[in-house]
Amino acid sequence: MIKALMRIVRWTGPYKKRLILGCVCSFFMTWATAMPVMLAAWLLARVAEDARGIQELDPSWVWWSLLALIACIGLRFILTYGKNRLQESIGYEVALEDRIKIGNVLKRVPLGYFDEVKTGDILVTATTELGILELQGMKMVDAVINGYVNLAAVVAFLFILEPMAGFAALAGTVVSCLALTAMNRVSKRLAPRAHAETEQLAGDIVEYVRGLGTAKSYGHGGAAMRPLLATIRRLKEARIAIEFGFTPRNLIHLVAFKLASVGVVASAVWGYANGGIELWMLLALCAFSFTVFSGVERVNDSAHMLGDLDDIMNRIDAIENAPYIDSDGRDVPLTEHGIELRGVSFSYGRESGTKVLSDVSCNIPEKTTCAIVGPSGSGKTTIANLMMRFWDVDEGSILVGEHDVRELTCDSLLRNFSAVFQNVYLFNDTIENNIRFGRPGATHEEVVEAARRARVDEFVRELPDGYETLVGEAGGALSGGQKQRISIARALLKDAPIVILDEATASIDPENESLIQGAFSELTRGKTVVVIAHRLATIESADQILVVEGGRIVQRGTHEELLGQEGTYRRFVEIRGRVEGWRIGEEAAANMMARSGTRSDAGSINSMPTGRQPA
Repeated sequence: MIKALMRIVRWTGPYKKRLILGCVCSFFMTWATAMPVMLAAWLLARVAEDARGIQELDPSWVWWSLLALIACIGLRFILTYGKNRLQESIGYEVALEDRIKIGNVLKRVPLGYFDEVKTGDILVTATTELGILELQGMKMVDAVINGYVNLAAVVAFLFILEPMAGFAALAGTVVSCLALTAMNRVSKRLAPRAHAETEQLAGDIVEYVRGLGTAKSYGHGGAAMRPLLATIRRLKEARIAIEFGFTPRNLIHLVAFKLASVGVVASAVWGYANGGIELWMLLALCAFSFTVFSGVERVNDSAHMLGDLDDIMNRIDAIENAPYIDSDGRDVPLTEHGIELRGVSFSYGRESGTKVLSDVSCNIPEKTTCAIVGPSGSGKTTIANLMMRFWDVDEGSILVGEHDVRELTCDSLLRNFSAVFQNVYLFNDTIENNIRFGRPGATHEEVVEAARRARVDEFVRELPDGYETLVGEAGGALSGGQKQRISIARALLKDAPIVILDEATASIDPENESLIQGAFSELTRGKTVVVIAHRLATIESADQILVVEGGRIVQRGTHEELLGQEGTYRRFVEIRGRVEGWRIGEEAAANMMARSGTRSDAGSINSMPTGRQPA
């Protein structure tokens, strides 16, 4: 328990001094609370002596006692205010810094980290568990430190007044400490399982929500719930096991102090009967006996909570100490923006032994366009990701602007890249702010100009709120083509010298594709461009084409050069020609038009590219 307590104190970092001063205020606040009871006991003793004729009561004592009571209440208010001002905000301030640190760590780890650590684990640690730490951490430190410091002072005071009462209090304290130590051990043993199930539950909920549409379309909504329900049951069992582990030890802790209170009263009565203590001391000890241990009795909550908090800090440390991919990198401004791969080999997880890329070498001169084509799973996207250093290569090297990417920090490298992916992610914000993400300091006019060049302005003008329109979670309020154009506008605004286009038009309808192709022309003018695509219109004008198959470059050259060679590229072009050149037969088109109540226009249909008809 002490180890976990000191760990929380270290967690406060530069706020440690405030924490200690808050504990000092809390200590004196407790005694300011106790003083009125002692004054009342003393005054009652004087009244009793006056009634028995032993000593006449001086009326001024009543007024002085009243003033002392008011002073104690005022002092308690001041100390309580000081403690709250010093301590209460520390958890929130440190948690804020921790969340920012976690965000900074996650943007610098290799993407393979997210294969090893589940998204739900990170989500729960950065929100729920860090929230528990920020809310409970300072309270636990204050409860334990102030509780035991006050208890030590009280026990010493009891030894002075009546040694037997001191021994009774000390015995109860020893038994309580043993019970709390056992509770803390139980917490350390069981809390990790409960936290693991909580994180698993978060991941299961995210997966259930994302897959609910698919599950319902197959009529398996109930089946999709099964993993979620199983995790809920395991979490319930873990929490119940914790409670069952705490209950008997908690009872020992509480009973020990109740018996100690009885022992203090009995000792006080014995001492008064033998003339060892005065009447006011007897009254004070009787009044204190059942409240003097109240602060330490509440430490039972701290004992099991400290075990929880210790496990939470383990999880936070595991994220914050994740190895950076660019820990040895430097901030180097690039003056040249060609890209070169030298003997690159790579696998997702070296222990798997399955190479995605093997001995890949190529050179992409500055301000030229390189298209990468090949079958699915051949390693095309992996090449682009390695250029941006989302992972590090296993063998070989990648140079951008004649610098090995491992020499650069991620920020230093990626400020030279703009990327447009097939799956566009938009933040739940306005259209303008999603575009401005490319360059946070951009003015409204610059955002609108980028939107105009990306053909975003064409649909934004039709929206009631224009650029202030909220796009919804992940851009759910917009179509795929609209999201893609916003992504291009974002890249245009960033205006980086290297552009990566990864299957950016693969799932776009023909009408949007023509608009997006025009936006691409704006985006790629005068840039070093790497295009990953299957559509001929996107790649045939490239300065060079790399054909990747089985993790190797099997062909390279221009469109015309590769068409003149037997191999993968020619077969690819022939297949794409048949797929993109199919037409609707006149009879089938007429039937379609008739069913829709529309007159067939054979001329417009036959004007489509000819080729193989579908069966």
